[in-house]
Amino acid sequence: MFHRTSASITALAVLAATLTGVAAAEPGLTPSLPAPTGPHRVGVTALHLVDAERPDPWSADGRPREVMASVHYPALDVRDHPAAPQLTPGAAAAFPSYAPWGFPHLPTSGVDWGATRTHSHVDAPARPARRPVVLYSPGLVEPRAFGVTTAEELASRGYVVVTIDHPGETFTVDLPSGPRPVGLPGIPSADPRLYRAVIATRLADTDLVLDRLEVLAAGGNPDAGGRALPKNLGRALDLRRVGMYGQGLGGTIAAEAMYADRGRRIDAAINMEGFLDYHPEQPGEEGELLPVARHGVDRPLLLLGTEGFQNDRYRRAWSAMLAHGHTRQHVIADANHWTLTDFAATAPQLRAAGLMDDAGLAAMVGTLDPAVAVPTVRRHVVSFFDRTLR
Repeated sequence: MFHRTSASITALAVLAATLTGVAAAEPGLTPSLPAPTGPHRVGVTALHLVDAERPDPWSADGRPREVMASVHYPALDVRDHPAAPQLTPGAAAAFPSYAPWGFPHLPTSGVDWGATRTHSHVDAPARPARRPVVLYSPGLVEPRAFGVTTAEELASRGYVVVTIDHPGETFTVDLPSGPRPVGLPGIPSADPRLYRAVIATRLADTDLVLDRLEVLAAGGNPDAGGRALPKNLGRALDLRRVGMYGQGLGGTIAAEAMYADRGRRIDAAINMEGFLDYHPEQPGEEGELLPVARHGVDRPLLLLGTEGFQNDRYRRAWSAMLAHGHTRQHVIADANHWTLTDFAATAPQLRAAGLMDDAGLAAMVGTLDPAVAVPTVRRHVVSFFDRTLR
């Protein structure tokens, strides 16, 4: 989640201009991702979803809203289906320019971000059995790809996991028409109205994804370009059992989407360290609580946080949420905010290679050993959805 309060509201515009002409990443260390531990091999495919009735709020030309999603699922056979890269080509090319701005503790060189491979096999046929569906929304400006470690763990244990990119607010999203850089008109943490607009846009994106999954489960093809989808994919979705989780702003959206879900399509949610209040109108004030924190929910919600990132703002809003019931909280000791992402595994590799120092590592993921951190996050997410969706 993007928390900085830069003095310059034009910083995102500068970043967007930078990312339109980035060069290819220099070769260097290739970070690796931990393999999932469930009994199933994992397949993955991309969906290009378009809402023709909703203009994109981050586009000046009034184009329809587009969303990119990856679907991770238990695969029937992965032979002849290569493992997908973690980052799409456009995101891999853009990340070296974005990283020093969004992740100041990461090295500015010496890492080949585009070479990291996942454990998900592109367009492998799905196992034709109805399975619970879980949506994932990432932190602000971050791509869906940085949550692949937990998504693959869920898929290997029998879930269909749909990870979502929100174009215009992610540093780069590869659309069929080409890379789309960040297009926000300012910094949401410094502009309360913009922050509300981002939340509203993500909630509408979530509804779009759920609508299109219904098309897929009914035997249709929701991809806007009509791209052929993996065999049996629609037969793998059980939309009677749907959960959602997210990190940073994505966690905010998971909680609020379940609250606002009048169709009761979302049965359980995990907020991984997302704010549950709006940004205050004036410095020093307390922000208005989000509706989910004001009124509570009648379905299970887990607040999953890290010891290094808790502050008074979190405690106030999360305490309000806990007071309503149906909500549990767990804070991971010795961890920090990006322990809840793939950086729990990759940042320590950069430190071991001498590309980060101890202070930078602690600021990103804390001091928890990755051999403990990654299984801990996976365990909390999997066990929660096992209890609530199985």
